[in-house]
Amino acid sequence: MKSRLTPFAKFVITVLILGAIAGVGYMVLNKTEFGQNLKSQAEEESTTTNNTTSDNKDALKVQVFTWGGYAPGQYFNEGFGASANSRYKKDYNLDVDFMLIDDFDASRQAWKAGEVHLLGTTADALPTEMEGLQEFEPVVVFQVDWSRGGDAIVARRGVNSFNDLKGKQVAVTPSTPSMTFLIYMLEAANLTLADIKMVEVPTAIDAATAFKSGKVDAAVVWSPDDEIIIREVAGSKILQSTRDASHIIADVFIAKKSFVDANRDKINAFYEGWMKGAAEINASEANLEKAAKIMASGTGITPEDAKAAIGNVRLCTHGDNLNFFGRNVNYKGITGEALYTKMGNEYEKLGFAPASRSAWRVIAYPGAISAANLSGAEHDGEGQKTFEPAKEEAKTSPAIASKPISISFPTAKFQLDENAKTIIDLQFSEIAKAFANSRIRIEGNTDNVGSRASNVALSQKRAESVARYLEQQYNMNRNRFVIVGNGPDKPVAGCETNASKDCKAKNRRTEFQLIAE
Repeated sequence: MKSRLTPFAKFVITVLILGAIAGVGYMVLNKTEFGQNLKSQAEEESTTTNNTTSDNKDALKVQVFTWGGYAPGQYFNEGFGASANSRYKKDYNLDVDFMLIDDFDASRQAWKAGEVHLLGTTADALPTEMEGLQEFEPVVVFQVDWSRGGDAIVARRGVNSFNDLKGKQVAVTPSTPSMTFLIYMLEAANLTLADIKMVEVPTAIDAATAFKSGKVDAAVVWSPDDEIIIREVAGSKILQSTRDASHIIADVFIAKKSFVDANRDKINAFYEGWMKGAAEINASEANLEKAAKIMASGTGITPEDAKAAIGNVRLCTHGDNLNFFGRNVNYKGITGEALYTKMGNEYEKLGFAPASRSAWRVIAYPGAISAANLSGAEHDGEGQKTFEPAKEEAKTSPAIASKPISISFPTAKFQLDENAKTIIDLQFSEIAKAFANSRIRIEGNTDNVGSRASNVALSQKRAESVARYLEQQYNMNRNRFVIVGNGPDKPVAGCETNASKDCKAKNRRTEFQLIAE
């Protein structure tokens, strides 16, 4: 007589069979190349289907350009379009649509019309837009990134420093971050736009074309045009990029004040999710690869180009935003207010920014930053670059830029008085902060009064005093400085004999030089 299985026995057997199937499935998916490929394909298909914007009227509409700095939001959203897979949806019940509008004017018109809620711009060039945007009461919601290689100045053979740009033809797009970059470069060389022959072009792409066609001596371009130029134009070089000029171009999002007032919870959630995405990408190569795939799928560029684009920026963290918005009293670097105010004044003098533009304290919205619940080292602000002690050859290596500043010392003294400190504050400290990844050579010089040996020793001590002040006042890394005491050995051209009081005064100078590693 055959025995029958009881219902419970059947249940147990079924569970065991299902468990075995699940175990085999897990092994295949996670322990075999076939399974890994299957998972990657599924992730890519999920990303692709989430890269079209939705018709959801309640979704937060965010305008973006094809730019690596926007990767954190797209990564956290699991794509460009709102979907159930989005972590914004899962964690904050927030629908987000990233809208790719690379045309500058079209993006502004979309923002004005309310078709997008957040608009991408840069803090340095925002003053030039205020005439057209001010009636909408724009506010800066948060900082997205610092450009770190995305912008560069290329030059022909014979142009080896910013000082060599004097009298040269330079292609640049006016009232844009490209011009901001150029203005900072020239300031570091004690020059202004009046010292060069500026060739205005519509875009950075046109600047690259002008350079390649031989029409200009130098050009402010975007990556990857800088690398393409080096390959294609014999003798050309990258004079400087934002990889070293690290705190000049800051991408930010702006929104209408009325929208922010009515949607604070959305803005707060969007910011917090973005910061989580930035921290995760900064911490993990795998997350970077995923972010690059999402960016590539949404913009049409290759994953390799997307990864390079993300690598050309500093993805700003919550800590970076605390610094940028002046919420960290210990931060001594470039703030949003300093950048917006400085470039607003510069562009106003050039006729590109209205005198009636709003002040930073009016347009800055730190509400999302204050409301964020973010802690841990991954959300800290960026630290200073670590410099090794300078090698001996750094004392004579070619300078990227030289800026002589007259700092008066009492006879035979090397201590800085309050007037000397003020001169450093006004004429050099901002350059030192903007070029935070460059070494600084400080050269002390004297006239010919007294013995050469005593003058060399005195000039060395004076240069040391300047470096010590920058270290103490602005928390700059001591190893960043290269100290040189020239004594009377490097007089100003035309004043070699120290024949007049005026020449002696010119020779008693301190020279600040940016030098490459």
